[in-house]
Amino acid sequence: MSYRIDLFAVFIFLGIVQAVFLSFFFLSKENRKVPANLFEGLLLLALAGCILEIFLMYTGYIIHCLYLVDFSEPLAMAIGPLFFLMLVSMIHGSIKKKQYWHLAFPIAYIFLELPFLLAPENEKYNSWIYSYHPGLPYRDVVMSYDPRWLWITDHATETTLISLGLYGMLSLMIVIQAFRRKKESYWKPMHPTLKSLRSGALKIISASVLILIIKLFNENDTGDHILAAYISLTIYFTSFGVINHSGFFRKASLDDPTKYKNSTVTPDQQIFLLEKLKTYMNTKPFLRPDFSLPDLAHQLNTSVHTLSQVINEGLKKSFFEMLAEYRVEEAKLLLKDKPNIKVEEIAEQVGYNSKSSFNTAFKKITGKTPSEFRALRS
Repeated sequence: MSYRIDLFAVFIFLGIVQAVFLSFFFLSKENRKVPANLFEGLLLLALAGCILEIFLMYTGYIIHCLYLVDFSEPLAMAIGPLFFLMLVSMIHGSIKKKQYWHLAFPIAYIFLELPFLLAPENEKYNSWIYSYHPGLPYRDVVMSYDPRWLWITDHATETTLISLGLYGMLSLMIVIQAFRRKKESYWKPMHPTLKSLRSGALKIISASVLILIIKLFNENDTGDHILAAYISLTIYFTSFGVINHSGFFRKASLDDPTKYKNSTVTPDQQIFLLEKLKTYMNTKPFLRPDFSLPDLAHQLNTSVHTLSQVINEGLKKSFFEMLAEYRVEEAKLLLKDKPNIKVEEIAEQVGYNSKSSFNTAFKKITGKTPSEFRALRS
């Protein structure tokens, strides 16, 4: 039997390489500290293992490593749980220890498949021929036991579909809940994480539907190369997304004075943070004398650098200029509504520790001192 090397084979092989490379990126020492990155890295390795087996089966190179026949079945069972845990981590920032039980079945499947994994090579050869080249003769093999004695392992495709379907529904449910909690439109989300969640839910559902269609119109596993090509395509898009959010192509030159040239903040993220900033500032945290940029960044769940950039570029002012404006606006209301309160007291109420600092900021913004402003309003 000759090897089959065509466009599908090349496309799938490159997908394997991309998946393994990306997994190293997501699972690097720093990146894997973020739970969502950890699960995405493991998911990529699981996908790489699945399409590697399809590549070997499809091209015929499996003849040199028959011990790998069906080795990826436990990995296929892990795709749904890993995907679900990745989404949960993206929504909540972490997962509870009890949620690791979602990985129990894929681990148990390894032991359930052991009778086949330990079977003679001729049995595995026959399994390959049955799945990818139905009609060709089998090799003689005598087995003292049935390596596929359980329905679960004897119907791995159906079991995988059930797993993907179940976790596809669970993923869609938690994504819808996340949209409702944030009160955003499912079709026009502003939050970049919500966009990623929506995209992820659609991917796992579309993959389940594609598997079902392929199995309905192809005998045994003869159409699996189409599925592997689809998975490879999603891996390419993942690579593009990682590159698109990288600052690599936005390096500043030696003569470029732009402060945030290497920033990875997207326009959508900037709009979302500005809206979040406005909402939070309406609670008047600036009235505290010790209110600072790190405090604000912590409350908005972002970094100081990112928030500073958003304020500088989105509002065209520094954090301290923005802070002064909020405090002065509050002071103007107090000067008007409470004419009997001393200016010094108003300065303290809006967050200033000294009258002189308050007077300086007030006059810079309004063109008048607090006393002059009050006199005009009385």
